[in-house]
Amino acid sequence: MKNHVRNEESVQVLVDRFLQHVKWAKSTRDRKMYVIRNELLPRFGRYGLSEIQFPDILTVIDEINIKRQAPATAIEFRNLLAQLYDFARDRGLQVENLAARIRPSSIHTFQARDRALSGTEIGALYHSMKQVPVTPVMKHALKLLLLTMVRKGELQGATWDEIDFEEKTWTIPKERMKMRRPHIVYLSRQAMDILLGLQYMGGGSQYVLPSRYDEDKPLAASTFNKTCLSCVTVAQEKGWDLRRFNPHDLRRTASTILHEAGFNSDVIEKCLAHEQKGVRAVYNKAEYAKHRRELLQAWADMIDKFVENFGGK
Repeated sequence: MKNHVRNEESVQVLVDRFLQHVKWAKSTRDRKMYVIRNELLPRFGRYGLSEIQFPDILTVIDEINIKRQAPATAIEFRNLLAQLYDFARDRGLQVENLAARIRPSSIHTFQARDRALSGTEIGALYHSMKQVPVTPVMKHALKLLLLTMVRKGELQGATWDEIDFEEKTWTIPKERMKMRRPHIVYLSRQAMDILLGLQYMGGGSQYVLPSRYDEDKPLAASTFNKTCLSCVTVAQEKGWDLRRFNPHDLRRTASTILHEAGFNSDVIEKCLAHEQKGVRAVYNKAEYAKHRRELLQAWADMIDKFVENFGGK
């Protein structure tokens, strides 16, 4: 540690101020407060941020990650410290964000087979999209993927003749559907707003998401994955809670959150274009049009709440 800097707030005081400004869901707050109380404050609480040196941070992270074999705790420690630096810098402290030098992926990479984003991560995703160096079309594409609960390939090839603005529906032809059956997506107000914006940006292309370099071709499938990775990079540089994910995880995210919220499972499965098998399929032929429309609007409203309540801005 460097020598004490006169008149600089201690990390303890800074944390107290920081906690008055952030908004976290209860489960997120409980997790972060555990790390603040047990890792951050015992080590750095009595020092000012400008007294902490980069090797000090690395030593703590290595102790937690390597010696204790607790990579999630180490990453949370890094993220909280990075947020604290940003908070102090926004309020005039002239200090480099040393924690931002450390990429979370250099600490540990979690490989989740059943990856679903939390509400906090959805908020981080939307706010990171404001800063990623990709086209507005690609940002809209990622939002539509989450809002409509479709597969990447189903959205990638969407054309304007599939969109009915009067009925607020998008009919995906069977050729692009996994089950080789047409699928109707009931468009929420938020999805309609995005589609209207995309039509203004489309430049006359038949595709809802035209290629940046050739409007007669759809957006490349690989662009979705690259944008996901760019959003994670931006979020982690900010110290926001957003772990690595891929486009298909957004479908799983919608399914997980909606099931946890108590929505009808059959309606959710219909929105996902999952075909039931066995006896249940024989007796459950309902398309649930009204309920699917209501569910997709409720889902869009939930996303808006996640973004509005995001505390990492």
